[in-house]
Amino acid sequence: MGRKFSKSLGRKTHGDPSSVISTLDEEEALNFLEDLKKDPFLLILDQVQDPRNLGACLRSADGAGVNLVVVPSDRSAGLTEVVRHVAAGAAESLAIARARNLSRFMKRLKERGIHLVGTSDQAKHSIFSCSLKGPIALVVGAEGNGIRRLTAENCDELINIPMAGTIECLNVSVATGVCLFEIFRQRENLTC
Repeated sequence: MGRKFSKSLGRKTHGDPSSVISTLDEEEALNFLEDLKKDPFLLILDQVQDPRNLGACLRSADGAGVNLVVVPSDRSAGLTEVVRHVAAGAAESLAIARARNLSRFMKRLKERGIHLVGTSDQAKHSIFSCSLKGPIALVVGAEGNGIRRLTAENCDELINIPMAGTIECLNVSVATGVCLFEIFRQRENLTC
């Protein structure tokens, strides 16, 4: 496939507005995953429309070692200057794919042995009680509504973040960060 994504060296605090970001289509994304030499770690963002949330999700994905971020072609924020600024360089360093049909793409990921874990406030299992190793994709949904019904049905399991306070849930970018770093912790066998 010849297309490479490289992490830039040094510290970045903002995206490079002069650089060009191109996204992978579904076939290119699957080829990219096949070329990986380790278990894939994906983030699927189902209709995240706020550019600041998208940018923050990309920044967390980069920090947690995600290999590929997947967004649907419709009803999703574009890779705007705001997204790039909030992502602080992650939009330029991550492999990002646009799926025309997210449900179909998720089924193709499952056929390749990738475990799809969706987030839901109504889920019965906590992220902290689940095994999150091996080939995995975290699926998070839009602000307010969460993941769509069909997206949830395509997940192998649904998890939640336990809440101790009076609010019922976290902002999508904060919840994404919490979940990604719990997956990172488990994949790297990190303990206190």
